[in-house]
Amino acid sequence: MSADIAEPAEPAEAAETPEASSEASRTSGTSGGATTGHRSHADPSGGHPLPQLRRSRWCSLNGQWNFAYDDAETGPDKDWPYSGVDERTITVPFPPESELSGIGDTGYHPVVWYSRMLTADDLARAGLPAQGDRVLLHFGAVDYRASVWIDGQLMGEHEGGHTPFTLDITRALPTGDADAVLVVRAEDRPLDVGQPRGKQDWQPEPHNIWYARTTGIWQSVWLEAVPRTAIAELAWTPNRACDAVELEATMTRPVPEGSRITARLSIEGRLLAEVTARLPETTTARLTIDLREQMHGQRYEKLLWSPEHPRLIDAEVMLAPAKAALAGGTATAPASVPDVVASYLGLRSVGTAHRRFLLNGRPYYVRGVLEQGFWPDSHLAAPDDKARRDEVALIKRLGFNAARIHQKVEDPRFLYWADRLGLLIWGEMAAPYEFTTQAATRLVAEWSAVVRRDRSHPSIVTWVPINESWGVQHIADRPEQRALSRALADLTRALDPSRPVVSNDGWEHTCSDIISIHDYDADDLAVTLRYAEEDRLSAVLDGLGPSGRRITVRGAVDRELPVMVTEFGGIRYVPDHDDADGGSNGSGSNGKAVETGETIKTSEAVETIKNAVEAVAAAKTDAKASSRAAAESADEAEDEKEETTWGYTTAAGPEDFEARLRRAFGALQASPHLAGFCYTQLTDTMQEANGLVDARRRPKIAAKVIREIVKAPVTS
Repeated sequence: MSADIAEPAEPAEAAETPEASSEASRTSGTSGGATTGHRSHADPSGGHPLPQLRRSRWCSLNGQWNFAYDDAETGPDKDWPYSGVDERTITVPFPPESELSGIGDTGYHPVVWYSRMLTADDLARAGLPAQGDRVLLHFGAVDYRASVWIDGQLMGEHEGGHTPFTLDITRALPTGDADAVLVVRAEDRPLDVGQPRGKQDWQPEPHNIWYARTTGIWQSVWLEAVPRTAIAELAWTPNRACDAVELEATMTRPVPEGSRITARLSIEGRLLAEVTARLPETTTARLTIDLREQMHGQRYEKLLWSPEHPRLIDAEVMLAPAKAALAGGTATAPASVPDVVASYLGLRSVGTAHRRFLLNGRPYYVRGVLEQGFWPDSHLAAPDDKARRDEVALIKRLGFNAARIHQKVEDPRFLYWADRLGLLIWGEMAAPYEFTTQAATRLVAEWSAVVRRDRSHPSIVTWVPINESWGVQHIADRPEQRALSRALADLTRALDPSRPVVSNDGWEHTCSDIISIHDYDADDLAVTLRYAEEDRLSAVLDGLGPSGRRITVRGAVDRELPVMVTEFGGIRYVPDHDDADGGSNGSGSNGKAVETGETIKTSEAVETIKNAVEAVAAAKTDAKASSRAAAESADEAEDEKEETTWGYTTAAGPEDFEARLRRAFGALQASPHLAGFCYTQLTDTMQEANGLVDARRRPKIAAKVIREIVKAPVTS
């Protein structure tokens, strides 16, 4: 049986959607405070910040804000919650450590303040009063702890640097055309390794595999006017057969009995289904929407979502609250105006069976790449929405069908483009680096919010709450750390039972649905044999893995679970600019790229493995000779690169880089026992020079060569 779904030609790039294009022209204006001459900046969101919960009117607050550091933590003493700050300006949502923020200060600053004016024009653009009489202030993400005031009134606080929060600010807004002062205080302790922080360094300067810090606001800020009773959250879950969709809608407050909710699904303007339900008094509505077309086999495949055919279904949900009885009598209050939101979903199922990863019920070989989601000028915040789209398109152009978002919770706009262009996503939590009661509590709370926010994206197919035992470093010996790993995995399944969960990516699994292994062994022959031969793979699964850590911490591995190598490679290569994107044509000896199919049949596996092992051994001999020659001719410059950059192994030049890639990928593609892989990594990131492309997203060798290597045949 083939390990891959047949992969047709890549779909044409998606046209700009009305959702993206109509909103792309929104700009944030100025801070409303004193001007400093700092350049204006177009809204980098490019569209509604929550593409699956869109109202027709909203007001972006991205752009120029006033800003101040508060290293002495005296802001309240200076009445900053009332007056705001005016020391300098910053471009939101770029973190102050980044150049695009207009500041670029990477030092320790545990507390920062932001302020700007809210004007009558802002409120009108947000839809007040036509869209409703309540005003919601949304933050995509503020790292790590945020406090928000309007004219000195505390509106609310939030903890968690990767998750959104919303505040109803209606009561604090002035009447008439008066302006209001919006103030945000963000606290992000650089040395607090107990807060989920991902790859943000705690040392003064980035070292090893850790990067510059991201402090304060780093995702979009916006206003929306809504009715008194409004939709706060939508969750779409297709059933296994993909012939029905479950909708869970959460409201901002209990709806009166007799209220109605209507869900309408369509594709390319054609109605698929429409369902209306009468509700009891509740804050949560659940609907089952049957799709008649999917109950008959003739057109079943036409609506399914996959990387090869990323079909999205448009959705509209309307909440019409009934009149509510007034307390103490029979009179009723007038019904709130209906709340109407636009959304979308993808019909697809994911799962595992018989050592394979399943997409839409069929074995699907995962060809993934590690994605750090870090940009040189804007850090964790993408420079604009085009950069997010281009990132997804680049990953696909290089031959990958999946990306593992590493130690970062991606912006919903990135996930939108993964949904739209067709890319499988492994959603991973940013890790803390110590185990305490407080650290565990923080991790559980923030991870729960991540899953709730992102569970409707069809692109997300696997959840990863922990990576490489970060935050549970003694999991093998400490039962409380194992308990946290199991609890996070089970909590994830409770919040979203539709996706596989990896309890601890790389090693020391407790209760994973996919057994993932991190393997940076530079001995390609050893890697080939490790995964090509059943008994050797069994020894790895039941004992110590390639990194010297046990693959599981309790019990034998379920042999029906898929096994993937989810980190490998990490080859350092720093090309000269004229080498990048074309320094090698991948020609080998004859100047022609090798034409490859998608799979090798099981009957050919033994011969294929034998040939692969011999080829790897020969290639290693050639590589050693070529590396020796390169080393002799070189390279004080190369020595300097090695001192200032980082990788697991080092390539001497473009030809050596290509050869190393071929051997690294080929060693895994020769295995009939693996369900997929994830290469480390897509981009060079700060001192890490182990990307397939550099930090400016330029391929280090020809993109078509990388694609050929990534999509080479796999043994089945």
